[in-house]
Amino acid sequence: MLDSSRVFDRLRQHLGQQLRPLLVPDLPLRCGMTPIAESAALLGDQIEASFGADQAVDLCGFSMGGVIARTWIQLRGGHRRTRRFISVASPHHGTLTANPWPRRLMAGIADLKQGSALLRQLNGDLSSLNAIDCCSFYSGIDLVVIPGWRAVLPVGEQRMLPVWTHPQLLRDRLSIEPLAAELMRP
Repeated sequence: MLDSSRVFDRLRQHLGQQLRPLLVPDLPLRCGMTPIAESAALLGDQIEASFGADQAVDLCGFSMGGVIARTWIQLRGGHRRTRRFISVASPHHGTLTANPWPRRLMAGIADLKQGSALLRQLNGDLSSLNAIDCCSFYSGIDLVVIPGWRAVLPVGEQRMLPVWTHPQLLRDRLSIEPLAAELMRP
């Protein structure tokens, strides 16, 4: 929500040149005012501009970005070309920290409320995720996605990382190494 593509810098440094081509988009989230579905459409546009209309892709999304990627996969046809989806600390079941925010002011954050219309829609039909290799990384003590277990996809492998804070999930060596290993897995 407040991050730019630079949030992935440590992970990219750890990967070096091993993963290419690589797209790390900057989406205009406007501090959570942009609705998730609108951001998912922008993500799809950037994927198509970078890789064409048919090339298979692997996606890795952090925090709100994971829900944006999932929305693109499930609601905008991304499932047809997604091979793997790695989600890192993304509130797929909502987060208590989003509950106070009104939709008219912060539509993107409101989409992350427990029981939001978007999350009910995504969790109500998982058929488009079933053919995708999915993995969720999360922190049990995350102070953004509360409680931390709400940051797991309802399908695929789930791995709790031994870090204390939301930012550490993409900054700490204890998180970067398993994330990089998952991204490099054939």
